Amino acid sequence: MHKRTVSGFSKKNKSEKIDWLAEHYFSDNGQLKEEWQSFEHSDSDLQKVFDAFSENTVANYYMPYGVAPNFMIDGKVYAVPMVIEESSVVAAAASAAKFWLSRGGFQTEVRSTVKLGQLHFTWSGPSEKLQAIFSEIEAELCQDAKPITANMEQRGGGIIGMELIDFTAEEAGYYQLRVRFETCDSMGANFINSVLESFGDSLRRLGDTHQALRDYPLEIVMAILSNYTPECIVRAQVSCPVDELEGACQDMDGAAFAEKFRKAVRIAEIDPYRATTHNKGIFNGVDAVVLATGNDFRAIEACGHTHAAADGQYRSLSHCTVEDGVFTFWLDLPLAVGTVGGLTKLHPLARRSLELLDQPSAAELMSIIAATGLAQNFAAVRSLVTTGIQKGHMKMHLMNILNFLGATDAEIKVTQDHFTDQIVSFNAVRAYLQTIRSGSIKTI
Repeated sequence: MHKRTVSGFSKKNKSEKIDWLAEHYFSDNGQLKEEWQSFEHSDSDLQKVFDAFSENTVANYYMPYGVAPNFMIDGKVYAVPMVIEESSVVAAAASAAKFWLSRGGFQTEVRSTVKLGQLHFTWSGPSEKLQAIFSEIEAELCQDAKPITANMEQRGGGIIGMELIDFTAEEAGYYQLRVRFETCDSMGANFINSVLESFGDSLRRLGDTHQALRDYPLEIVMAILSNYTPECIVRAQVSCPVDELEGACQDMDGAAFAEKFRKAVRIAEIDPYRATTHNKGIFNGVDAVVLATGNDFRAIEACGHTHAAADGQYRSLSHCTVEDGVFTFWLDLPLAVGTVGGLTKLHPLARRSLELLDQPSAAELMSIIAATGLAQNFAAVRSLVTTGIQKGHMKMHLMNILNFLGATDAEIKVTQDHFTDQIVSFNAVRAYLQTIRSGSIKTI
């Protein structure tokens, strides 16, 4: 066995895991243990909660938790929590929120909150035979799942539709049950998967016992929710007369800014290379709020990118028009989120985030997340068509460079003053620090 392989790693306690990693992968093994343990929470009970989130945990990984104030969304003002490590994202979102605060704010509309699940199976009999008894199968499956769905139904949710999809032209004998769910204020993944697995058990039994099915082998391939939820969608929008865009750029009037902005968004609709970066900017805002509220940013990213390619080409998720002197900028975004269950209640900062947002429903959280994504996109495109993205970004990145170079508080103050009207780059900052440290520039 290779010396870096291990048996029973998951059975070791945290200290033993760190010892093994330190011995086999790190040169400063004593320092490593002390460093990783320094990230432990002082509350041992809370640390046990963190450790239980995932497997083989050896440390906590910190991320900045910021707040973007002045978000007016559907007439209500929010301070939006954002968890993200990238410089300038929170500042950009806050800047866009403040810009639109005096121009009507963000308007949203939750179109639907329907989520989807799939039961994949194969059956080699005639398709028309299966189609003929589908309503009978549907009733049987739903009845068998009643013990699982009863509580959700009492809250106003549950199974709201099912269809049989024939894929036998693409794969021999392959069918799918595509099931629509309403999960109210929970994201609903565990609920949906439990129902689908119950459906699988019931369909397998019917395959053995039902007269129309039993003459041909039926096999359940898998039962799982789909993270593509094109019906669970929210629109966020800002709009104003173009003359109210005065101030968006000091070198352009409102009409010129509106047209250049529209053209930049149009490019992202046309070109997938630009659309990828454009949409990444949207998710800078979206993911930050999703993380802050204990939701699943990976599922939301996957769904959003699928939605962006729904017509066969990857395109911008946001859109812009300038018509009859009115500027309108919006996005339609599928968002499957929850405000009850999962990390939303287990993680103390997720709980605080929801409190900060006045304990929103899942639909309200969809609106907040979409508005933050639109704000981030507005700020990024505004920078691109005016000053350029690097000027503001590198100003925010300056502190990262100074910390990397080990600058003292006095050196930081002098360097920040110097770069107020200078271009920030790693080499320029390093050279300026060397000048300070040589004694040529006084820090007091």
